[in-house]
Amino acid sequence: MNGVAGDPAEGGQVRYGTPQGWWVLVATIGGSSIAFLDSTVVNVALPVLGEELGADVAGLQWVLNGYMLALASLIMLAGSLGDRYGRRRVFIIGVVWFAVASLLCAVAQDIGQLVAARVLQGVGGALLTPGSLAIIQASFVVTDRGRAIGAWSGIGALAGALGPFVGGVLIDGVGWRSVFLVNLPVAAFVFAVAARHVPESRDPMAPDRLDLVGAVTGGVGLGGVTYAMIGAGERGVTGSVIAAGVVGVAAMVAFVMVERRSTHPMLPLDIFSSPQFAWANVVTFAVYGGMGAVFFLLVVQLQTVLGYTALQAGVASLPVTILLFVLSPRAGDLAQRVGSRLPMSVGPIVAGGGIALLSGIQAGDTYLGGVLPAVTVFGVGLGIAVAPLTTTVLAAADEHHAGIASGVNNAVARAAQLLAVAVVPVAVGLSGDAFADPVAFAPGFTRAMLISGTVVAAGGVIAAIVIDRQPDDRRAAQVPEPVGGHCDLHGPPLRSTLTGTGRRR
Repeated sequence: MNGVAGDPAEGGQVRYGTPQGWWVLVATIGGSSIAFLDSTVVNVALPVLGEELGADVAGLQWVLNGYMLALASLIMLAGSLGDRYGRRRVFIIGVVWFAVASLLCAVAQDIGQLVAARVLQGVGGALLTPGSLAIIQASFVVTDRGRAIGAWSGIGALAGALGPFVGGVLIDGVGWRSVFLVNLPVAAFVFAVAARHVPESRDPMAPDRLDLVGAVTGGVGLGGVTYAMIGAGERGVTGSVIAAGVVGVAAMVAFVMVERRSTHPMLPLDIFSSPQFAWANVVTFAVYGGMGAVFFLLVVQLQTVLGYTALQAGVASLPVTILLFVLSPRAGDLAQRVGSRLPMSVGPIVAGGGIALLSGIQAGDTYLGGVLPAVTVFGVGLGIAVAPLTTTVLAAADEHHAGIASGVNNAVARAAQLLAVAVVPVAVGLSGDAFADPVAFAPGFTRAMLISGTVVAAGGVIAAIVIDRQPDDRRAAQVPEPVGGHCDLHGPPLRSTLTGTGRRR
């Protein structure tokens, strides 16, 4: 197989519609889909696995946060690994790593083993997530790249939409371990296709060294703060909780200092010299943070308080994914024409209203009368906001920072969800075995939704104040036209062209 060495912006030799082109799409769609599916089905499985493994609320928080911690800490570093050592190679390593970690999740005998396996799974997700789109953009000729990305986006979105349904069927019919085991045959197929049909590509202008110190300090910072927040809710403010918080904050300060002084930073801080980029990431933090708490707690409310099966709980939130898929391209088109301020303001406020409606869901409510109106309003708001938010982030960054801007925005979203899952249950008094007790869980859920809705709506208010009314035509021209929906509710879509840590020009 001939390699495709060089900058992905220059394009490769693969043509859309040819057998090799289809194989490249099959591999990249398959790789990204197992990560999308896993992120949705695990939420649905939380009440069941919590009961079977004897986990408390803190344990369930770590099942989600262990994965997100590894992913948020490493996703930018993983992009530069692919640029330097080969995008196909790193992608394949990520697929194999993800599969092995999924097997470890499936055979876990207690919550500690499961959390450890989820951390490893997050490492695999970080390796394969940016690689899938980077491979497409490096492999296809420039004139065919738009159609290839459209196919990747559309079919990947379908996989994300099917996630809650597939997860519910597996959990109710086979058991929660099957949601991890299903990754194995898919990963084996993706590995075989990628090894045989995907061309290798590298970036000859990638930095000579990797920012390992930045990755470590960033990961320790997020991990320490997360541990302190979850521990405070479960055990109170103990010495270990204080120590973890101090270490986390100190590591975050060290991360900023390392990135400021490094000649090869994972996060070049000059990217934040654009006020629009900085503020767009503030909005991202608010919107995705509020979403993180919603998707953590909603499936528990539906199963514990309303008595839904896992399948019913998964399908109940499906309108959110469908609306996001349908509305995102249209909202992206609107942002290209009139600027992002309007959709970035209206969307989060509408979504926040939908979350406020979720706060009213109580035992005895019907799906049509209680759940569906709330998730519909929530989904409409997200569908209006997500694509313009991504467009603003990319347009606000200089051209040679486009890839890292996308990576930063994705990492900000995942870090926001990580912290929300850690903080919100503590703030509303959910701890211990509350997830299994309808009487204890329902009041906390109501308070959590009101907090989350307020945070998401605040993102819209911030956007209305600080986001430019009209797009910068020169920068907007650099942003590709919307090509499809995006259904990964845990992070904005990654644009992996021009990835790398402070590319040299």
